[in-house]
Amino acid sequence: MLEPGESAPAVTLLQLDGGAEFHEAAKGPHVLAFLEADCPTCRLTVPYLSRLAEALGVDKGRLLLVSQDGLEATQELVDSYGVTFPVMLDPDLNASAAFDPPSVPAFFLVEGDGTIGRAHVGFHKEELNATASELLFSLGLMAQPIARLDDSAPFSKPGCASRHLEPVVNMGDVGHQPIDLRPERGARASHIVIGDDVDPYEYCISEGFSPFLPVVPPTVDRVENFLDRVGEDPDRIVGLIPPCYGTATIEKIAANAIMAGCKPEYMQVLIPVVRAVCDERFNLHGVQATTNSATPMILVSGSAADRLGFASGAGVFGNVSRANSSVGRALQLIMTNLGGARPNEIDMATLGNPGRFSYCIAENHDHSPWEPLHVELDFDAGDSTVTLFAATGMMEVSEHTARTGANLLRTIAATLSMIWSWRRCLRVDAVVVVCPEHAATLSADGFTKADVRDFLFDHTGVPLHAFDHEGTEGTKLQAQYEEVLIDGNPHYRKFADPSQIRIIVAGGTAGKFSAVFGGWLSGAKGSQPVTYPIH
Repeated sequence: MLEPGESAPAVTLLQLDGGAEFHEAAKGPHVLAFLEADCPTCRLTVPYLSRLAEALGVDKGRLLLVSQDGLEATQELVDSYGVTFPVMLDPDLNASAAFDPPSVPAFFLVEGDGTIGRAHVGFHKEELNATASELLFSLGLMAQPIARLDDSAPFSKPGCASRHLEPVVNMGDVGHQPIDLRPERGARASHIVIGDDVDPYEYCISEGFSPFLPVVPPTVDRVENFLDRVGEDPDRIVGLIPPCYGTATIEKIAANAIMAGCKPEYMQVLIPVVRAVCDERFNLHGVQATTNSATPMILVSGSAADRLGFASGAGVFGNVSRANSSVGRALQLIMTNLGGARPNEIDMATLGNPGRFSYCIAENHDHSPWEPLHVELDFDAGDSTVTLFAATGMMEVSEHTARTGANLLRTIAATLSMIWSWRRCLRVDAVVVVCPEHAATLSADGFTKADVRDFLFDHTGVPLHAFDHEGTEGTKLQAQYEEVLIDGNPHYRKFADPSQIRIIVAGGTAGKFSAVFGGWLSGAKGSQPVTYPIH
């Protein structure tokens, strides 16, 4: 991606009416906005660009929307939003390749001297306002924001992979064919021939098939033998993996499962896991592209866990089971190889998360005093399920001194108050993994799982004095928080609803160590936990 200070290239774009325009970047200042018609984040951005066009007035030609789609899809976008500023097509994606954004929407402010002044990807209100103000100021117009921080739109939202990085079909003069989001059959996996002098393990790592861990090379024989035991149509598409929407066919899932070390029978779990990760409610697109550390955690519930060898006891988050480790890793490989979110490209996590190698556990039903997760979610007791939760890293709760269930829960609540961010409330989910010893203490004091959830909801908050120091409330969200008394002291309630707290029992029977895991935002604009049955 072109960075500030670099020279903007000259590019040829196609007008909506079919006329060619040679756009010389040196004729700045102007803003180029690269968008895709079927990208939700791009569509979210269009009204804000229209506000910039209004502020530009007679200079609205200084704002160019560059569509990476064909005439029909682009015209639908223009008509839907009443776009009145210039819209151009990039039919061969040459302009997109020249500016090289990893994702869209992408914005480039070109200065009067032809250099890049600002460049950013995704929807970000502060960046949009800064870009708009600099363009307006450079034209002698009043600098003004185009995105209100308090409107109903999110503060920021990641976008989609840029078309020039996708394996899409060239449609010549009309641009590129939009992605079909609901296909039934997909192309077979590509066959790669390597020489006898090439180490297959090193080849897989060098080509990015596995992020820096050895793999089982998915040879043709291995894949075919694996599929014979699975008994599924190899070409059937289970889902499209965001953000690049690669086709997750049974064959391609199997190839990644082999690389991760899965047994064929683990596909019973891996297929619903892929279905879950492609569920729009989970918002893998956002999870893959965020700077946050969240990544999908797989929670296996029901008899399938024991039948397939998923660990639920001592060391449950460690290297204690082939099923846990290989299924969790298979999902991560699928997300990288088919979803395209590679570190420092689309995956922009600031710190990352060890769970990005593997993040998969099962419930410890044998040592739980409560109903399992799948029963709590209205599945039959004999059913088995997988639940996906966009989890950050583990925050361990070491509580060996509490002698009552209530005081134990106060410790867990104190740890929960720190998830996502110390002073952020409401838009946060959590998973609480209760160890068997702690579960026994709570059960002995008469706590049901519902009681535990309600107690944690009522006792988790941020004390008001956390906002006493100047500059601690830069988000201006404090006015939305609910003030409550927790143990007689004023707090803001951490969670909007008790349902944002999920509780399972897992871990060994020796040791009073539980854990909490924060999520990646919550609600319709974030990532919602999703559950699918294991057949």
